[in-house]
Amino acid sequence: MKFENLDARMRIYETAHDHCVLPGLHIVVRLDGKNFTRLTKETWPFEAPFDPRFRDLMLDTVTHLMECGGVNAVYGYTQSDEISLLLRQDDNSFGRKTRKLISVLAGEASAKFSLGLGGVGVFDARVSQLPSAASVVEYFRWRHEDAHRNALSAHCYWLLRKRGDSAQAATQALLGLSTAGKNELLFQHGIQFNDLPAWQKRGTAIHWEDYNKPALHPRTGEAVTAQRRRLSRNLELPLGEAYGEYVRGFLA
Repeated sequence: MKFENLDARMRIYETAHDHCVLPGLHIVVRLDGKNFTRLTKETWPFEAPFDPRFRDLMLDTVTHLMECGGVNAVYGYTQSDEISLLLRQDDNSFGRKTRKLISVLAGEASAKFSLGLGGVGVFDARVSQLPSAASVVEYFRWRHEDAHRNALSAHCYWLLRKRGDSAQAATQALLGLSTAGKNELLFQHGIQFNDLPAWQKRGTAIHWEDYNKPALHPRTGEAVTAQRRRLSRNLELPLGEAYGEYVRGFLA
């Protein structure tokens, strides 16, 4: 059998279940760290419940994906051990094949994070196919609210652990406890949740921005201004509807 015929025949088995995101749909890729909750508690030397070193590792990973991930990402959001990447609506990277988006971005994130950590950190990925700008905003508000809920629970859990409670006892103490109850628990131990750093409660974001850079004209040597593009980090995300408007700004 000629190689060309064999190649065409066997590739069918690789591509039979390929799915592509339809044109016009918005693509958000969400990546999650595999077993990061356990690893940050038991293996990695990070301060609980939040450590700026871990935050910066995640931000470096987002930056790498937006610069070198092979996709045209306009907005990156990270909270806890997860990353959400919003691609341009007309991005055609990898032919919009979901398996390629998942495998390439998960691989790139795992490699970048592991290099920064000096150990192994693995991410999985999934693709959301969103039909409208409004659904994109809802998606990011959902993750934004999740960050707030997770931060409140994490601060309460680690307050109890550092007080001497076992993991089981701390988990049991928080079961069924309302948001108001969790805030009160922290307040009783001198912690005002609202006064904690915004990045812990709301996550962080990265987006592209234009800026002017002084330069010299290549022929005349005259001082000129050149417009360049760079990634900017935001550790002070707004709340509620203001955050929704913030996300809408990247959909234009």
